[in-house]
Amino acid sequence: MKIKVTSYNIFHCADYYNYETIDYDAFIKTIDSFSSAVVGMNEVHGEGPDDEYDEQAEILGKGIGCNYYFSKATEIDGNNPFGNAMLSRLPVKEVSTIPIPDPEPKSYDGYYETRAVLRMVTDTTPEITFLITHFGLNPDEQENAVKTVLANLPKERCVFMGDLNVMPDNEVLNPIKEVLKDTAVEVNNIPLTFPSCEPNRKIDYIFVTPDIKVNSFFTEDIVLSDHLAVSAEIEVE
Repeated sequence: MKIKVTSYNIFHCADYYNYETIDYDAFIKTIDSFSSAVVGMNEVHGEGPDDEYDEQAEILGKGIGCNYYFSKATEIDGNNPFGNAMLSRLPVKEVSTIPIPDPEPKSYDGYYETRAVLRMVTDTTPEITFLITHFGLNPDEQENAVKTVLANLPKERCVFMGDLNVMPDNEVLNPIKEVLKDTAVEVNNIPLTFPSCEPNRKIDYIFVTPDIKVNSFFTEDIVLSDHLAVSAEIEVE
């Protein structure tokens, strides 16, 4: 099975050049243009009491005409859902949310936010497991995220992706690199992904299990979110 997969921090569908404007039509058009079988998304709003907290996965999924799943990681200002989502043109067998434990005690002075992993298994032959997450900003958060991913990682036919908030040479990624292939490294194309207008770092990734063949990895060079989307064309047997 040859498919294209995409990881995209959508910045809650806000226009990069106007942070106050949420533009669903632009994001629907942009994501649809990728023609990806699966799109994993970070920084997604769920339905909440504040005006800008809509069911964004549903809006995007219905606009594109594909399956959609939202996974709450935390709540902003007490009761506005915020987390990850999947859009899938493939049939889906199951979806679950895997919490990432908050560090206790917190070892750094930086901003902390509760995180989670969205797990999706396709109803295809063969089945493919997709994991999408958004790492925290502090090393202890990132270490907990890595442990959670590894504890829920199948040995075959798995794609792990997301905004990991670390550069490729960060040692926190080493346990993941020991068991998964970085699709960018596989094809020797490691483009920068953030900020989208003038990217100066790579913090968005797509990893795969060793049994998956990687044909390409590239950014979708459309400035809409504050991140560029990254895509990989893969083969799963």
